Order: sequence, then structure tokens, then C-alpha cells
Amino acid sequence: MTDAETSNPLFSPYQLGEIVLPNRVIMAPMTRWRSGPGFVPLASTVEYYAQRASAGLIITEGSPISEQGRGYPDAPGIYTRDQIKGWKAVTDAVHQKGGRIFIQIWHVGRISYVARLHDLPPPVAPSAIPAPNQQMKIGGQMVRPAEPRALELTEIPGIVDDFRRAAAHALEAGFDGVELHGANGYLLDAFAKTGMNARTDAYGGSIANRSRLMLEVTEAVATEVGRVRTGIRIAPVNPTNDSSTDDAQELFEYIAAKLSDLQIAYLHVVEGTSMGDRNTPPFDYSRLRSLFKGTYIGSNGYDPELARHSIETGKADLISFARSFVANPDLVERFKRGLPLAKLDPETLLGGSDPGYSDYPTLT
Repeated sequence: MTDAETSNPLFSPYQLGEIVLPNRVIMAPMTRWRSGPGFVPLASTVEYYAQRASAGLIITEGSPISEQGRGYPDAPGIYTRDQIKGWKAVTDAVHQKGGRIFIQIWHVGRISYVARLHDLPPPVAPSAIPAPNQQMKIGGQMVRPAEPRALELTEIPGIVDDFRRAAAHALEAGFDGVELHGANGYLLDAFAKTGMNARTDAYGGSIANRSRLMLEVTEAVATEVGRVRTGIRIAPVNPTNDSSTDDAQELFEYIAAKLSDLQIAYLHVVEGTSMGDRNTPPFDYSRLRSLFKGTYIGSNGYDPELARHSIETGKADLISFARSFVANPDLVERFKRGLPLAKLDPETLLGGSDPGYSDYPTLT
């Protein structure tokens, strides 16, 4: 290491639970829409993650916990034996390269495109509130998510158990830990926020009630795989997928404090608007940092200088990077050497095969 590298905390080791990370550059979860029959990870998926094993920690793309939890084309799941076997090939390859890898487990809730495309049963949500402004280009056509139905109270324990089971599958597949997807308008986020939850039972109304499912799932997963192997990603003010609430600061301060009580490994926070302004809408992230006593991972809009400043000033312990990791398998080395980054091809980000996936070159 050069003197500059040695003095930069971004490249210093960090103890995350029982794992020592060699640096604080985290690969953020990024949906890629690539899997084989049965939504099993591909050989190219193995290569893709192994190429990025120099990250302090890899967090995989969101992996659906059940058939009901699917919403996007070709997202590799973690609920069948073949999927577990496919992910085991990924974790083996990453570990052989000296890497560390968590899986993000995911229930999309109301944001299901596959339900509309394939005439499947309606997706489930806290309330039958659609996402009116959300659409994506899939197979050459613009598609909106299917209209959701409200989960019955008797169905909710099954959702919690699906998350718990998926977490157990993750350890069986060789992952070092599990991140819950609690952000961006998907099921756990939707239950927490007023713009998506109009329930009047034990899972609606008050902040404590709306937070209940997120906290129950977190506790179930932490009990299954260990608190030091459990993290969660949240997005207090990110409007992705028509996610909104009228009490973001109070809500997420409550959630951060309760997650801290559960003593999980980390809180991963999308700060601001995803791929947009880090400071809009306004939100005091320092309050989450002070209330959550575990590791804080900052995400969204970071460059190496901002990442270094945030770590040096105690605003974050680790920093995650998303699209820059897609186009730069050796992102950590490029950061260390102060070299330009390769550009992402947005046309190959979602879906397809190897082009734009495992074929981005390294410096060597």
C-alpha cells in the first residue's frame, strides 16, 4: 500500500460481526435480471460476483424469498433446492477469491411486473393501493405493476416464515450473512409507510404498528442465522416505486432504535433519492446513526472523497457503491490508485446475457 492508501480509512480493515473486511468499499445490491430456468443463478452469475471479490463486502442483488415474492423477470431466487445449489456455486467462487458475500432477500410486495405479464394472481401488499406512477420497459413494452390485494391478517405469519426460511437457505448456500430488503416501496417498506399502508389492524395506523412487520421479520431472520449475520437496507425518503410517508423522520428514528435493540450487524441506508439528490427530500441521517448502535452503511451518490470524509467524521462506518461496481470489477483498486472509472452501458444493465454483465474489463 502507498502512504496515501494507508492513511485513507476507506481502505482500512473493519470488523463486521465475525467477519474482518479488508476495506470499507461495499458492493451494493443491484438488480440485474439474469437467471436460468427455475430462476437459478447462471455460470455468468458466478463469474460476475467472483470478479468483484475485492470489495470489502458483496451484497447480492435482491433474491425473492418465494414465488409470491417475485416481481421482476429473471431475478434469481432463494426458495428452491436448485436455486440454493446455484447460489452455492457463487459463494464458493467468491470465497475462493478471498471475498465475503451477503445475500439480499426480497419480497417485492405490490411492485410485481411478472404478475401482469404472465397473468398471475395479484401481488400482495399491506393495502390494495397501486403504484400509479411506476412503469418499466420490459420486452420492448412499457409495463405497470399489477394491481395488488391487501394481505389478510392470517397470512402475515407465513410471510415472516418465508423470510426466515430464505435466510436459512442462504446459510446453506454458503453466504456469510443476509440483508433484508426493507427499502424502495417493496413489502417491508410498504407496511412501514403511510402512503402505502391504510390498514386499521395491528399492522396499520401508528408508527409501532406499521413498523411491526419489518421488525418481526428482522427478529425472525436474526434468530435463524445469528444477529451478527443479519443486516437490513432502508430508504427513508427515496420515492422509488411510489414510496412515500408523511412521517419519515419520526418513523425511521423509531425503526433505527428498535433495530438497534435487536443487535443486528448493520443498518444500510439509502440517503436521499436513489441515483438522484442525496439531500432531497431533507432528512437528518445523523439521528439514525446515533440511534443505531451497530454498523452504519451509507449509500447513494458517494464518490471516494465523500466516502472518506463520511468515515473520518464518523457519519458512516462503511460505504456502498452500486453502478460503479457494475462497470468496474476492480473498483477498489481504481479507487486506491485514483484512476478513472469505466462507464456503465445502461442498455445492458437489466436482462440479457454476458454483454454488460461479466465482460467489463479490469485494469490488467
